[in-house]
Amino acid sequence: MKAPTSTRHIAFIGNYSPRRCGIATFTTDICEAIADEFPDATCIAGAMNDRPEGYDYPTRVRFEIEQDDPESYTRAADFLHINNVEVVCVQHEFGIFGGPAGSHLLGFLSQLKKPVVTTLHTVLKAPDAAQREVMEQLDRLSDRFIVMAERGQRLLVDVYGIDPAKIDLIPHGVIDMPFVDSNFYKDVFDAEGKTVLLTFGLLSPNKGIETAIKALPAILAAHPDVVYLVVGATHPHLIASQGEAYREGLEALACELGVQDQVVFHNRFVSMDELKEFIGGSDIYITPYRNEEQITSGTLAYTFGAGKAIISTPYWHALELLADDRGVLVPFADAEAISAAVNDLLAHPTRMTAMRKKAWKEGRKMTWPEVARRYMDSFDRARAGLSVPSVAVMEERETDNAHYPIPEPKLDHLFRMTDHTGIFQHAIYNVPNYHEAYCTDDNARAFIFTILHQEEHGPDPELDRLASSYLAFLWYAFDANTRRFRNFMSHERQWLESKGSEDSHARALWAAGTALGRSPNEGYRNLCALLFQRGLASVKHFSSPRAWAFTLVAIHEYLRAFSGDREVGKMQEILVARLMDLFQANSAPGWLWFERIATYDNAKLPHALILSGQHPAIETGLISLRWLIEEQTGDGGQFSPIGCHGFWPRDGEKARFDQQPVEAHAIISACTAAYEVTGEKVWADHARRCFEWFLGRNDLGVPLYDENSGGCRDALLRDHINQNQGAESTLAFHLSRTELSRCKPSLATP
Repeated sequence: MKAPTSTRHIAFIGNYSPRRCGIATFTTDICEAIADEFPDATCIAGAMNDRPEGYDYPTRVRFEIEQDDPESYTRAADFLHINNVEVVCVQHEFGIFGGPAGSHLLGFLSQLKKPVVTTLHTVLKAPDAAQREVMEQLDRLSDRFIVMAERGQRLLVDVYGIDPAKIDLIPHGVIDMPFVDSNFYKDVFDAEGKTVLLTFGLLSPNKGIETAIKALPAILAAHPDVVYLVVGATHPHLIASQGEAYREGLEALACELGVQDQVVFHNRFVSMDELKEFIGGSDIYITPYRNEEQITSGTLAYTFGAGKAIISTPYWHALELLADDRGVLVPFADAEAISAAVNDLLAHPTRMTAMRKKAWKEGRKMTWPEVARRYMDSFDRARAGLSVPSVAVMEERETDNAHYPIPEPKLDHLFRMTDHTGIFQHAIYNVPNYHEAYCTDDNARAFIFTILHQEEHGPDPELDRLASSYLAFLWYAFDANTRRFRNFMSHERQWLESKGSEDSHARALWAAGTALGRSPNEGYRNLCALLFQRGLASVKHFSSPRAWAFTLVAIHEYLRAFSGDREVGKMQEILVARLMDLFQANSAPGWLWFERIATYDNAKLPHALILSGQHPAIETGLISLRWLIEEQTGDGGQFSPIGCHGFWPRDGEKARFDQQPVEAHAIISACTAAYEVTGEKVWADHARRCFEWFLGRNDLGVPLYDENSGGCRDALLRDHINQNQGAESTLAFHLSRTELSRCKPSLATP
């Protein structure tokens, strides 16, 4: 069974196959491993180009970055934003990014509004000034680091001062190969009956292959059946500057030592299937690297995971991987030590087998599926960390309300989302989504907004036209036979149900009551009177506390104009009593709430009691609202509503995300009602602070309201916002802004 994941959209940045280098191979392997282990995730890659023509990349590569072109990095950042990537995994190595010490990468990362996990393939012990500056900026711009060796982890802490809690140690991935006899593969490359020594990878002088060739005469003297395979093409950068001079020098050395028949060069970049065969058919892998500071070696990891006997110089990665008799270490540039180590292993096959088994067993922790799962854990931690700004940052925002001026009304998106039938439920970004069409809930909200907006700003013929469409929808939604409102309608104007939810019914009554209590339009009032009178009685049989609350708000609006209506007054008493009974039954010290789980539109319950006009109910409403506000206030004073992914069960964990605009609106409505009833400025301050959630004073520090479109994004997620601007979220913003105007102190800029 494949593993589930909460992170579903991942971009990898680095070199990518078919470019020939270790970073390209690694980026390709980790991207494919995660895509295979987490099939629900979408993995894309951004490939670094070191030549104008680029490479013939696979479809996984969705965009290319020109190494030395700063604008190319900017375009790549924009591409990630419009494709809703949730986390970016950068493969970092000095030399693959443009600018001094690869500083072009920093411009790219500074433009990203995404969590960044940076895999460090090199960690320098003694960086120069430019390299140190790049590392310090990487620390600032990366949410997490991944290193493949403990030495790298220590260097990040000791040399660069990076927080150890920010670092994940994840080994280089390996092929999951069985522990088999090498003779099974030797016929593939004509080595039957031979003892095979192997070195593979791109050839360059730092690989130290000449040292292994110099060791061959002494090895062959004791074991004449030995053959040494050198598998891999010369590094492309070396080809560009020196051609094949290095390989030719190795061939000349073999001839000079008389071992040219025992050194076989396979001068090509081999496929993964071929590599498995070469590794499988080898008896001893030799990695005679010359650079101690090599902190990662993919070739070493692959042969280690395959359970091969390994002889290596003591560079950092080898020191860790081959500890505890999992391999043999020899001094740098010491041919005699290599020959002695090879001869000793071949003379003691039992010891060599035990060494192989230790390596193979340890390698099971390094297979690509295991590494993929650990990478995904790191991605999830990066996203979770991004959603929790420091208290200092939030306190800085707390003291500077000038960051959140109240925007002027902009109704472009409301008009865009409305046709002659009504308002569309959902949008794809800021474009109406016809597939999910219309619902009574949103047309009720939209009608309420038109009434409140015109009450504040005066008549508006264009807005009045929208109001007529919304009210016509509500009239059509009401079924006179069942005395219930239907809710969902297709784009073809077909009802998708015979009866809507209790909540949608009550919201429609709220809309009708608002028009009756506030609108000067006689036609609206007459039609809404019919809806209100015919639909109110059904609520008596409802079981939804929120439907009771919406109806109580509707009744409050109705009674503004018809305070002597005894039947409506009786219904108000019934519903208030029900909410009070709920509070009595479920509240307790530390849980001043109406239910055993706080879910959605929570503040509507205390809001309804505050508007009831009944003293005990008003007090209960104020107490529960005050508690709800306290429980939804973050460390920096920001509004942090209960998320919809799990809500908040009593004695359980409060869901932090996804945070919905409707929650902010519900709190603001309740606070404005509390301000009107009590006259206490603290409620106006609460309303203002919660409204600023829309503007960026929230757990991510990013605005949900789009000043360009006049729409509001649909949700605040753990590490980004849902970019769709649906009707519910957009109306939640505009209703909140309109209702906030009732709290006159809150609109003044401090």
